Amino acid sequence: MHATQLTIGRTFGVALDDGDDFLSQLGAFCAEYGIRSAFVPMFLGGFHAVQLVGTCDPIDDPSAPVWTATEYTTLEALGSGTIAWDEETNALAPHIHVAVGLKGQAAEGRTSHLLGASVQFISELFVVEVVDPLMTRPKLGPHKVPTLRFSQSSGPAAIQ
Repeated sequence: MHATQLTIGRTFGVALDDGDDFLSQLGAFCAEYGIRSAFVPMFLGGFHAVQLVGTCDPIDDPSAPVWTATEYTTLEALGSGTIAWDEETNALAPHIHVAVGLKGQAAEGRTSHLLGASVQFISELFVVEVVDPLMTRPKLGPHKVPTLRFSQSSGPAAIQ
């Protein structure tokens, strides 16, 4: 386990508009406001289309991550996640999970890691900046999974 006390910075409300690409607009927002570490305690809204991690094929190694995408259209969504910095690519590395309901299928649900989404009508989210420590997402372990880590904090000592 890795844990540390977070020093919280600014809190934002963000409304993404119909047709916006969810992840690229989240990245543009973070760039505009200089955010490199944050968490999204919740968001809600609709998606024209969404790509989630998943497969209909048998999983050969249940202990390995699934990297393939499944796509669904016309959905309602509720989600949350973290935004960390990928030092290898010098770019944001969001980790967002969603629960979506398929509108045309009696709101039948899917839940997984968000790979991409196009907003339908609106997506309302809150972004809470973490100013210390910098949260990073190095690729660790035999499967090179992007994993949340905390930089050396200038505040209270990290618990390792």
